[in-house]
Amino acid sequence: MRGYLVFFLMLFFINGIAQTDTLYCKSYTNLITGRFYFSQKYTRLTIKNSVDKYDLNYRPNTNLNMGIGATYKWATLNLAYGFPFLNTDNSEGKTKYLDLQAHFYGPKFTIDFFGQFYKGFYLYPKGTLANKNQYYIRPDLKVNALGASVQYVLNNKRFSYRAAFLQNEWQRKSCGSLIAGAEIHFGKISADSSIVASEVNTISEGRKIRSFNYFEIGPNVGYAYTLVVHKNFFLTGSLAFSFDYVTNTSRGNTSRLKTDGFSPNNTFRVFTGYNSAFHAISFTFINSEVSLTTQKAITKINVSTGNFRLNYVKRFKPGPKSKRMLRHL
Repeated sequence: MRGYLVFFLMLFFINGIAQTDTLYCKSYTNLITGRFYFSQKYTRLTIKNSVDKYDLNYRPNTNLNMGIGATYKWATLNLAYGFPFLNTDNSEGKTKYLDLQAHFYGPKFTIDFFGQFYKGFYLYPKGTLANKNQYYIRPDLKVNALGASVQYVLNNKRFSYRAAFLQNEWQRKSCGSLIAGAEIHFGKISADSSIVASEVNTISEGRKIRSFNYFEIGPNVGYAYTLVVHKNFFLTGSLAFSFDYVTNTSRGNTSRLKTDGFSPNNTFRVFTGYNSAFHAISFTFINSEVSLTTQKAITKINVSTGNFRLNYVKRFKPGPKSKRMLRHL
């Protein structure tokens, strides 16, 4: 949804407090962690067919948002807006969207929620099914997707996701951890005409598909590591794979096909920047790729959801009035 106000309130509580090794992690949860940031979210759709030899990359035209926020103890509040002066290029067409990504980083668990409601995409790069200087635009294409993932950080005493993403902790020494959990995804892709453009697929039955429903669930496992250089500079990366059971139903004008099987997904995160006792600067990138079809399928359909963010963070002690307001947290 272009020109919208994002009001994002995170309230997260984990039973039991992790006993942090202070040689590796320094906690600042008793301070207010204020932030100024730029962010851009997206949900992308890719359709590939090795037989008919087409590769369609549908992207939305989403806003670059500017916002402010704060974290205190376990609560985070962020406010952001896509100001017009940051978003002047409309060559990709218009996208109406509501993106409800939420990433919770507790001392022991990481929880991700995804709620994407998008209408209006364009084919990337320029010249795909269009003039070489233009984008092929699909204003009728819709992607509605919901999902959740939970992961347990095994080495939670020494490794901190919160230091990399929320900056209310400081990872002072290099460390890594195995991560393991489970995930669930479901949603629908639809269009007024064939999802696969007829310009690239005039023979296959796949071009007649006008809607695609899916559901999948399964375990995930991965590894995360933070490299610390000269105490203050850090690079954090994590990669998790899942092997989900998938069931989906595709519908055309007069046809209906239901299939099931297993397919792998992945979630990739990278955080880098500078962290200290009172200030932090960081760049964060999160991408979750969900395969909606099994490996046996000729036509592969993937949905990728992600978020870019650039943060400037300053920590400060809450004053007497702030303490009274935050006493219940």
